[in-house]
Amino acid sequence: MTRQELHEVAHGTRAPEQVSMTLAEFLENDIEGYEYVKGELVPMPPATRAHSKISVNLIRHLDLHVRENQLGEIHVEATFQVGERGLKPDVAFVSTARLDGDENKGFPIPPDLAIEVLSPTDAQSRVVDRAFAYLSAGTRLVWVLEPRSKTVTVYRSEMDIALLTTEDTLTGKDVVPGFACPVTQLFE
Repeated sequence: MTRQELHEVAHGTRAPEQVSMTLAEFLENDIEGYEYVKGELVPMPPATRAHSKISVNLIRHLDLHVRENQLGEIHVEATFQVGERGLKPDVAFVSTARLDGDENKGFPIPPDLAIEVLSPTDAQSRVVDRAFAYLSAGTRLVWVLEPRSKTVTVYRSEMDIALLTTEDTLTGKDVVPGFACPVTQLFE
């Protein structure tokens, strides 16, 4: 992709679907509203009010814990290199030890914790594919929050998956040490 094409995409004067780019170019330019999957730019649907509210509830609890314990940083819809994809989890945690690089670009690494809040348009197979993509790339923990059923699916590996209900407590395990939040508080 030429510099001119990148400039036009980044400034909204050319539709991203009309151009092809590499993952490196995508991470370098971090095109808002799109992810990079299998060589293509994929538009991200806008968040619903419910989706946004749940994300804020989670961030409120998680960010306070991370900041108080100086564990790293919380990011919202930042771009991460996840294998050969450029994905933007709704919320992500990166530990202090892994923070590095230019803050004006996407992360050339996967997050330590990736969090996805399901939207009404999300297909279950797509969500599972994303969770496994994060894990395969080195993400240590994935949380998928499902607003309708008020559940959280916790992925630690393809074989270690747990479903939490409003009767359970979500923890950060060894990825976000000491973090705990009743699942019910995430869906208030």
